[in-house]
Amino acid sequence: MSPANLALRFLLELALLAALGIWGARAGATGLLSAILAVAAPLAAAILWGAFVSPKARFLIGWQARLGVEIALFGAAIAGLAVSGFPKLAVALAAAAAFHEAWRAAETRRPAR
Repeated sequence: MSPANLALRFLLELALLAALGIWGARAGATGLLSAILAVAAPLAAAILWGAFVSPKARFLIGWQARLGVEIALFGAAIAGLAVSGFPKLAVALAAAAAFHEAWRAAETRRPAR
């Protein structure tokens, strides 16, 4: 991946964690439950990302499964933003993630020089 696309990917990963934290903070019925969810949701996503998606993933899986984990995590973050009252941010995150994946696919298919 190009350095610019890697930077975009890193920012998207941070946005994913932030979106899940926002969802958690707004989803709890009590203040304590909201605080727990605000920490637990991004932590669970980070654990899944580190286990299956990151370049140093603990478990090596095929690209299809890795993409499936990415889609599930971004889907949860996008849905979390939407139900938390941030539909425009949800659309922006979805568009940015789709743009990144298209860019990555284009770079992967480009012949090496």
